[in-house]
Amino acid sequence: MKKIYYLGSCDTCRKIMKQFDFSAFEKQEIKTQSITERQLEEMKTLAGNYEALFSKRSRKYIELGLKDKSLTEDDFQKLILGEYTFLKRPVIIDGKEIFIGSDKKNLERLEAHFNG
Repeated sequence: MKKIYYLGSCDTCRKIMKQFDFSAFEKQEIKTQSITERQLEEMKTLAGNYEALFSKRSRKYIELGLKDKSLTEDDFQKLILGEYTFLKRPVIIDGKEIFIGSDKKNLERLEAHFNG
């Protein structure tokens, strides 16, 4: 499977999507097309856990005071399914490889994957 989950209003997502050739990838804009439980489970299988997919930069994370709480894997799953902004983005799946977010390490892995 080749798929990218992104937020259309996110400048970082748009920049990454221009930087690499995703023409062969199915694209899912997560605000207009919600992530299903099955899709999230597929992401978790590749990522290892739900926490790896969870964005602690989300405004809602601060608003809800979640940084002061001890969250479980079930919490991360429910939060991501309930609010699209909790998914760290973009999430790029290329076969058995997953690339999550826009941190430097992830972008270096993505570049090596596409240009390697």
